[in-house]
Amino acid sequence: MKRVLFILSYLVTIMALTIPWNLTLAMVDIYCVLLNQPFQKPRLLLAISIGDWVVSVLALASASSAASVVDLLRSDESVCPPTVCNRYQFAATLAFLTWFLSLSSSLFNLWLLPSL
Repeated sequence: MKRVLFILSYLVTIMALTIPWNLTLAMVDIYCVLLNQPFQKPRLLLAISIGDWVVSVLALASASSAASVVDLLRSDESVCPPTVCNRYQFAATLAFLTWFLSLSSSLFNLWLLPSL
């Protein structure tokens, strides 16, 4: 049970890193839109792309580990009541969604980088 809590705390930690990263990127995008200036700094865009890749890989790892824990917990209902397992499954699903969106952002930034 301690390993299960460790893996789920890993998911929480990675998402706690992902949320500020994505909010910062959203604020930079909003700032660029309000000033009506395109984002044209290749080094900064490369750093953002690398950061997105790192966040994406960490989100995939945490989502996969959380999904495996949910699968393991569902095999024994005495360990995990259905309501608790459903919450874990929902958290893993949202982690996969976060991974997909972060990956798409990273790929878009890499596609944009050569045009600068």
